[in-house]
Amino acid sequence: MPGADRPPAAADAFVFFGATGDLAYKKIFPALQSLVRHGELDMPIVGVAHAGGSVEDLRQRARASIEHAGTYDADAFARLAARLRYVDGDYADPSTFARLRRELGQAARPIHYLAIPPSLFGAVVTGLGSSGNARDARVIVEKPFGRDLASARALDDTLHAVFPERSIFRIDHYLGKDAVQNLLYFRFANAFLEPVWNRHYVNDVQITMAESFGVEGRGAFYDEVGALRDVVQNHLLQVIALLAMDAPTRHDADAMQSEKLRLFRAIRPLEAADVVRGQFRGYRDEPGVARNSTMETFAALRLQIDTWRWAGVPFYVRAGKRLPTTVTEVVVHLKAPPLSVFGEEQNGPPNHFRFRLSPQVVICAGASVKRTGDAMRGEAVELVVRNDPSADVSPYERLLAHAIDGDTALFTRDDCVEAAWRIFDPLLAAPPPVQDYAPGSWGPEDAASVLLPGDAWHDPQCETKERA
Repeated sequence: MPGADRPPAAADAFVFFGATGDLAYKKIFPALQSLVRHGELDMPIVGVAHAGGSVEDLRQRARASIEHAGTYDADAFARLAARLRYVDGDYADPSTFARLRRELGQAARPIHYLAIPPSLFGAVVTGLGSSGNARDARVIVEKPFGRDLASARALDDTLHAVFPERSIFRIDHYLGKDAVQNLLYFRFANAFLEPVWNRHYVNDVQITMAESFGVEGRGAFYDEVGALRDVVQNHLLQVIALLAMDAPTRHDADAMQSEKLRLFRAIRPLEAADVVRGQFRGYRDEPGVARNSTMETFAALRLQIDTWRWAGVPFYVRAGKRLPTTVTEVVVHLKAPPLSVFGEEQNGPPNHFRFRLSPQVVICAGASVKRTGDAMRGEAVELVVRNDPSADVSPYERLLAHAIDGDTALFTRDDCVEAAWRIFDPLLAAPPPVQDYAPGSWGPEDAASVLLPGDAWHDPQCETKERA
């Protein structure tokens, strides 16, 4: 591709639609202050909303947001507030975009963040295009990227009518997490892992994303989405890609996305028999939830990847609300040794690698060692490779910095979005019925039915002891 080796020019203005909304309050303002503090956001910052008020009102909301996040920095906030501008108006009104153009002044490469519901994307993208605000610009859109394959394609059509694919940044905050990026780095920066990272040595791969809380005032939203669309089809599928993809042939964003695309295309589409859906008791009593709701708050599924590396290795995924703990963890179980040299005394769990992605960042290797004493008896231990609870850069700060620089490596390409939806489309068209489960449990008892004979779920609360 001509010019592919030249880095794109950085954006010279930051615009965010939905400036008075929930996402801006919880995530965007704290990330903007951090970018200003680190010297990565020396440009006009324009908030756009249809809520009345003034730029001073926006500054007050920004300060309340950052104070609520516990990251207020007087000097950095003063610099952020000085850069803030505000445009109030209807997204369907051309005059809103004319005022935006005036606020941008001499900026020639703005980046537009659509922190708004997908139903408003069409009006905003059309307004940006017709007003000239899309020329040499970039656009950031939040997940969900559609509700199914058809709606994802329709969303892409809307975006591509104004923006070329290279200028579209589909943000999934999970890809900005340091722990998730470390999966990729740990795999491809270490030679010892590659010889065993295949069907010859791996028995199964398990990913658990457990939340001890419920829908927490988001009942109406959640009842339209459910666990599969909310976290499995996007967040956890991206984790699977980092675990299962082959090494990119080059160190650039396109090579990374192409390997993910190849992996997604190798995953068999899901059917009802591959999945157990659950709903915690009491969910239908939540405000905003339909009294006869059949939306899942829990999903357990088995994925099969038809490549030479992974053929026959099940990838188990489990995600849900009102489970016993809040944690996201990956466990890669290795096969047992071919012979039991020490007879019955060798019984114990298989070797494994464990990656805890939240709330801590932990990488462990599970092994068996001899117990103290004369008998050849073993015990299971974990050798800790890394245990780091710190998170100095938030996912949103990292992702916004990459988007401003024009680096698409941590974002999702249109063909990858479509390939991911193809995996889930048959299931969403004909899902199995939901089964109820007790809050505080690990979901419906039938969740074990997705496991192959001899396999068992790894519950993150039940861990072998760690050895430094």
